[in-house]
Amino acid sequence: MHRYFRQTAVALLATAACTPAPDSAADSASATAQPSAATAPTTSVPADSGERHLTQIRQLTFGGENAEAYFNSDGTQLTFQSTRDGRTCDQQYVMNVDGTGLRRVSNGQGKTTCGYFMDGDRRLFFSSTHAADSACPPRPDPSKGYVWGIDPFDFYTVNADGSALTRLTNYGTYTAEGVLSPDGTRIVFTSLKDGDLDIYTMNVDGSDVRQLTTTPGYDGGPWWSPDGTKIVYRAHHPTDSAELAQYRALLEQRMIRPNRMELFVMNADGSDQRQITKLGGANFGPNWTPDGRRIVFSSNHKNPRSRNFDLYLVDLDGTNLEQVTFNPEFDGFPMFSPDGTTLVWASNRGQSKPGETNLFTARWEP
Repeated sequence: MHRYFRQTAVALLATAACTPAPDSAADSASATAQPSAATAPTTSVPADSGERHLTQIRQLTFGGENAEAYFNSDGTQLTFQSTRDGRTCDQQYVMNVDGTGLRRVSNGQGKTTCGYFMDGDRRLFFSSTHAADSACPPRPDPSKGYVWGIDPFDFYTVNADGSALTRLTNYGTYTAEGVLSPDGTRIVFTSLKDGDLDIYTMNVDGSDVRQLTTTPGYDGGPWWSPDGTKIVYRAHHPTDSAELAQYRALLEQRMIRPNRMELFVMNADGSDQRQITKLGGANFGPNWTPDGRRIVFSSNHKNPRSRNFDLYLVDLDGTNLEQVTFNPEFDGFPMFSPDGTTLVWASNRGQSKPGETNLFTARWEP
């Protein structure tokens, strides 16, 4: 579901009716990793005025939609989703942090989202729709306005070389947005499996599923704190019966309207849920600074109808809001490297054509 925010930024509908682009034998049922087209060398990019936290910016991808890049445990590799190679919906990839060694680890079918490393970086997990249909999911009814399609994702695991693709969940409905706990034992995720979009945790083998949120409305984008004791997430809870009825009517059609989201934090067991931001607009993609004291996230709150999302920092009590990026295009999906020295994020900055989203890294200056 994270993907739809970057499509908001480029004024695209959430999902287009499509089929995967041909990629020789890679589009068969085999999950063996396939090399992608050669990537261009990384390029040095200047920071925009005001971006004092970002130095030594480098562009890692060039063309298509590339987003949700997340580090492995030692900060040497990234996994991300992309429409590269002429595709019209995302597949899952791995590459080195300098942009080399690119390979696809998903099977080329359906649509994937939200990948993450696990098992000492020997395996990864991500969500895919390919069990429901090998083609990309159809886009939502345009008569409903700007909405997300709640596609039938389930979790899969795969070896780092793309072999041994294994289904982890079998809910047959939206189950995605997974992140591994710092101790490597549990996954936090969002699912529609019980009729609402709620946050859950489970063991890495899919057992011991525990529901953490129960308030009617959307709860998602969860991320563990560095010490594993808390979870930050985004949410929108309808405030009256009419709004709740509208939300549920769309949900029955497997759609949701994403124009309002605020950030929340809770303990890892779901207790002490509290709202952090009250900014308005769409606030999403929350993550943690390495010391666990602040949240980094993306927002268009300055102009909620704008395509311009920027990165911000905020304290856990909602104070000391600080803008990090100042580019007039989309910036989102931030994550710090394990050692805290590098930030990776997705951006429309420097796009060669409208709608292009690429991955960037920068040395972080506190």
